[in-house]
Amino acid sequence: MQQTLKKPLQINGIGLHSGLPVSLTVNPAKPDTGIVFRRTDLPEKPLIPARYTHVVDTRNCTCLGDGKGNIVSTIEHIMAALAVAEIDNAVIDVDGPEIPIMDGSGKVFYDALSAAEKEKQDSPRQCLKVLKPVEFADDKGNRAELLPAKSGLKICFEIDFPSKIVGRQCFDNVIDPQIFAEEIAPCRTFTEKAAVDYLQSIGLIKGGSLDNAVVLDGDKILNPDGFRVENECVNHKVLDAIGDLYTSGYQITGLLRARRTGHFHNNQLLHKLFSDSSNYEII
Repeated sequence: MQQTLKKPLQINGIGLHSGLPVSLTVNPAKPDTGIVFRRTDLPEKPLIPARYTHVVDTRNCTCLGDGKGNIVSTIEHIMAALAVAEIDNAVIDVDGPEIPIMDGSGKVFYDALSAAEKEKQDSPRQCLKVLKPVEFADDKGNRAELLPAKSGLKICFEIDFPSKIVGRQCFDNVIDPQIFAEEIAPCRTFTEKAAVDYLQSIGLIKGGSLDNAVVLDGDKILNPDGFRVENECVNHKVLDAIGDLYTSGYQITGLLRARRTGHFHNNQLLHKLFSDSSNYEII
């Protein structure tokens, strides 16, 4: 059956780009609502569904829009936490244009959501089962595909970076609550120091710091405590992918195979999936 929270859950943090305080509240919602964001700082309090069709930007994060210029960005980490915590319905109030970055991972969101009291609802949960292979590749050879699987969501993800400290990393496992909590949720976004310097020079990532990202400088990691888990970089890409796939509106039964891909590829893959109803079955 579908599931929501029993009572509102509040999480406070700062926005990655603005550097300003952000308050977020996950509210219970009626069956078949899905996940919807509400901009409480705007006069009309616009609702923005967390659906792949409402994705308006995929540079550095997944950003949703309502077609009227109202946006909410960096949704992927909380979306991943909602997916694995099996929250089907929620209206998420946020008092700014971006979800708080927290520590750059999904851990704070998942810990709070998994510990919160849930409420079973009187409508059955619908899941999406992949029936045929669906693929999206860019002009650089980066590729993502969804394939049929017997049960659950399995992800095979590969990254390959010139930096020796990252290099080639692979993740290959079925996503379940234990794997997510131990190996995926704690993994932080990662970036090169040169990219941080440039973005800050043009007025972005004002809230970025070593407290909410893994920062690499050549073959060195600038974070004093180093990596949290083995292969943290590829595992963070898996976190992003889980969140992006939940913008399908469904829990997905299938295999995601991805190589050197990101938010853009995840969104385009969902567009390809839903472009032909013979690609999937709603069960």
